[in-house]
Amino acid sequence: MVAEQTSTHIEEWNRQLAEYEESQHVDGFKRVLSRMRRNKLLVLGSALGLVLLGAGIFGPWISGVNYTAQNFQKTHLPPGSEGYLLGSDGLGRDIAVRLFMGLRVSLIVAAGVTALALVAGIVLGMASGFLGGWTDRGIRGVVDFVWGFPLILVAVLFAGGLGEGLFPVILAVGLVNTAAIARVVRGEVLALSEKEFIEAARAGGLSTFRIMWRHIFPNILAPALVLASYYVAVAVIAEAALSFIGLGAQPPTPSLGQMVADGRNFLRLNHWESTLPGITIVILVLSVSLIGDGLRDVFDPRLRHEAKGIDRE
Repeated sequence: MVAEQTSTHIEEWNRQLAEYEESQHVDGFKRVLSRMRRNKLLVLGSALGLVLLGAGIFGPWISGVNYTAQNFQKTHLPPGSEGYLLGSDGLGRDIAVRLFMGLRVSLIVAAGVTALALVAGIVLGMASGFLGGWTDRGIRGVVDFVWGFPLILVAVLFAGGLGEGLFPVILAVGLVNTAAIARVVRGEVLALSEKEFIEAARAGGLSTFRIMWRHIFPNILAPALVLASYYVAVAVIAEAALSFIGLGAQPPTPSLGQMVADGRNFLRLNHWESTLPGITIVILVLSVSLIGDGLRDVFDPRLRHEAKGIDRE
C-alpha cells in the first residue's frame, strides 16, 4: 500500500513538473522558425554561408580541373584570362579551383572544431556546474589552465607533438574553444540549478543524470549553440593563420591562409593571388558572425530587437 502511494506520488510530481515546464516554454518550434525568417542578420548570414558551402562542396566537381595541375607557360595570369576564371598562381595552377578546395578545407576544420568544442564543452560545463564539489574544482582548474594559453601557442605545441596537418589544428583550436564553451555552460547551469522546476525534479526523486539530460540540457543548448556559432569564425581565422605560417594544411592540399602566403611575394605583379583568398576569408567570417548575431537575437529574449521590427509578431 505504501509502495503504491509512493509510486502515485512520484507520478503526480512528474505530471506537475511536465505541466510547469510546458508553461515555462517560451516559444514553440514554429514561432522560432518565424523569428528566424524575420531576422535580417540571420537570413543574410545564412545566404552567404550557403553560397560558400555550395562553392566548397560543388566548385571543384563542377570545374572539372585538378587543383594540383601546373602550367609554367601560364603563370600569374589575372582574373578573366582564357581558361582561368580567377587567374593563375606562380605555378600556373587555377586559382578558382584552389579557392574552392581551400574553402572546403576551412569548412572541414570549422566543422570538426565546432563539433569537438560543443560536445566536450557541454559535457564538462554541465558536470562542473551541476555536480559541484571536487568535480567542479577539477574541471574548472583544467579549463582555466587551457584558457590561459594563447590559441596560436597551443596550436604550435600540438603541431610540434603530433606533426603538421589538419588534425593538430582541429585538436588545438577545439581544445581552446571547449574551454570557452564549458565556462559559459557552467554559468548557465549554476543559474538553472536555483530554478523552481529543478528543485521540483529533485523533490520528485529524479536521478541526477535524468535531471541533467531532461531538464538542464534542453535549457543550455540554445546559448551553447549561439556561442559555438561565434567560435566557428575563430576556427576559420585560426586555421588560416596556422596555414599561413606552414602549420595547417600541407601541400599539395590548398588552404586559404596558405594561398595568401604563396601570393604575398607577387603583390605588385598579380595581387589577386593573395587578395582573392583574403576576401574569401573575410566573407566566410562575416557570414558566420551574422549567423551568430541572428541566433543570439532569436534565442535571447533580452537582446531581441522588437522595436526595430525584427521580432515583431
